[in-house]
Amino acid sequence: MEDPASSTHEPAALVRFYDAAYTREPAEAAVYARWRALGAIGKADHVIALCARAGMGNPINTLEVGCGDGALLCELHRRGFGGALSGVEITESAVAIARQRSQIDAVELYDGLHLRASDGVYELGVLSHVLEHVPDPAALLGEVARACRAVLVEVPLEANWSARRAGKREHAAEVGHLHRLDRSAVRELVARAGLSIATELDDPLPLAVHRFFAAGRRARAAANAKWAVRTGLHRLAPALARRAFTVHYACLCLVPDA
Repeated sequence: MEDPASSTHEPAALVRFYDAAYTREPAEAAVYARWRALGAIGKADHVIALCARAGMGNPINTLEVGCGDGALLCELHRRGFGGALSGVEITESAVAIARQRSQIDAVELYDGLHLRASDGVYELGVLSHVLEHVPDPAALLGEVARACRAVLVEVPLEANWSARRAGKREHAAEVGHLHRLDRSAVRELVARAGLSIATELDDPLPLAVHRFFAAGRRARAAANAKWAVRTGLHRLAPALARRAFTVHYACLCLVPDA
């Protein structure tokens, strides 16, 4: 696989890199489809919780930018949230998969930056685990804010002690992460895009996520222990937890005068 740190800053290379993620051999593709579906559960939790905290209620329509195979949109549909659900994605292979899902109203291919949508046409935009993958996250966030009256952003906070390890850096590169963000960096991106944060949360991830790739009794025990330590530290000292290991951070951003 190509090294995204050096090869995916160009749009065509970025498309090729992510297209490969959706054209695996069938058995491997099935595993990663289940992984994305599991991740969508927590992501949907975050979307619904933050919208409720901000008093948004249930949006009449939702656009997910970088929707992948549509797992999150399907999970939102299952919960009756988000109104008319649409997605855009840069890879034709992912678009083809998402278009097969009857739960999603519309899926389009896009160039990774420019949306065809008119200004403010969507009540909610979602950028879930996208900004860390793109060369200019502030520009993409600004474009989504143009088309959406509120934007839900979620990213992994990888500017921490654990993520500095060589193996962690290598894994982040393998999955296409171009940026190692912390909360202050995300807040700066939001401000540069002209948005304000209404509410935010972070999540050390549930036990099922930590155990997903654990094969065998010893690996499952290690995953259980990792989950217990991280969850406990995050509960007692969230700031220290964010410095020590990766948590997922989500915030609901509002467009001025929307």
